[in-house]
Amino acid sequence: MRRKIKIKKINSPDALYGNPSVGKFINYIMEKGKKSAARKVVYGSFDIIKEKTKGDPVELFEKAIRNVAPALEVKSRRVGGANYQVPQPVRPERKIQLAFRWIIGAARAKKGKAMAERLAEEFMLAANNEGAAIKKKLDTHRMAEANRAFAHFSW
Repeated sequence: MRRKIKIKKINSPDALYGNPSVGKFINYIMEKGKKSAARKVVYGSFDIIKEKTKGDPVELFEKAIRNVAPALEVKSRRVGGANYQVPQPVRPERKIQLAFRWIIGAARAKKGKAMAERLAEEFMLAANNEGAAIKKKLDTHRMAEANRAFAHFSW
């Protein structure tokens, strides 16, 4: 029997910039339902970006997400009693999800500054193909490349 088709939820755009991906990113930053605190962090980081780069922070945000989004990832597949790391292309929705997660993780790993400053710094580094989030993407691609021999196990 076929599975029910999942209806995709349309993301509501954020209040200040009217961008759905910024709205979704605010939801990823949010902890314990504190959306106003998450907005403060994201908009604060955008203000820092605007101040430092004199450009549009949403464009820089989009560029950073594009740069961090991976093309390949590895998934475990059990074949004949052995587990293989099989490289797979990443679905577009998952690319964005992973990019958000890696940027937030990299910003949270830094200490000593306010979260808005750390996030702004990570966005600027990611837009220039630098930083911890880009390193995570390159590690993922490297692992997929190393396990290319098992690509024939993909399903």
